[in-house]
Amino acid sequence: MKPLSLLPPDAARALAGVIFDLDDTVLDHGALTEAAYAALFRLRETGLALIACTGRPAGWGEVLQRQWPIDATIVENGAVALVREEESDVAGHRGGHAPRAGARRVVTLDDLDREARRARRAELIGLANDMVRRFPAAALADDNDQRVTDVTIDIGEHRHVPPEDVQKMRAELRERGVRTLLSSVHLHLTREPSDKATGIMRLLSARFGEDPTRARHRYAFVGDSGNDGVAFAAFVLTFGVANVRAHLGKLSVPPQFVASLPMGRGFAEIAQQIAELRKNAPEP
Repeated sequence: MKPLSLLPPDAARALAGVIFDLDDTVLDHGALTEAAYAALFRLRETGLALIACTGRPAGWGEVLQRQWPIDATIVENGAVALVREEESDVAGHRGGHAPRAGARRVVTLDDLDREARRARRAELIGLANDMVRRFPAAALADDNDQRVTDVTIDIGEHRHVPPEDVQKMRAELRERGVRTLLSSVHLHLTREPSDKATGIMRLLSARFGEDPTRARHRYAFVGDSGNDGVAFAAFVLTFGVANVRAHLGKLSVPPQFVASLPMGRGFAEIAQQIAELRKNAPEP
């Protein structure tokens, strides 16, 4: 791993976009600071596409798409994505008014139709409730009503579940054919084949027309933990905020460059370095 000061100018100038995790990367323990929010605008002003990629629920993604200067949000660890699309104001048109030019709506990109998705998730909820009954230290996470593909069990956000109980739950769920993903606060139950890296590549191909092999060189990824391991391995140019150092034992491929500051301040530091190198690029 290298300090940001060693980032080659040509690497920053060649980027088409930046993809970033949310919790403990842009957010400080769930809170968005002014510095981190301003960093998004700074990157945007240099012509970069911005894509958030998180384990957080689809409900979060919709809020981000409406309020943040980003092009897409990949949620629930790569399972679905949210984007904005132009539309006509149909309701206003029916009322006798002309369609509103440039109106935008948030669209969820999901491979399953609504009924199939509901059935799959209902099964996961049943399994999660069974785990909670048998392991009383755990509880269903409070964000499940905003999720569409997975179900989460609170193991560290408002509860403390012993690590041995978490491993027992994961082993039993695996025997039932359920994939589990572990973050610092949640145990995710899913039947989706996607992870963050495949979800990112699927979006870049379908919505941005990127060749997956070429996209590895044209986009950078910023993360903070072992849950970002597949994304660190998927891209050529990768960054970590300073708190990633505590998770290096879980990363087979660490980030190339690491900020000196943690969380949102570290993200702002990375954004500043990229933006300055791009701003000072010579005229073509």
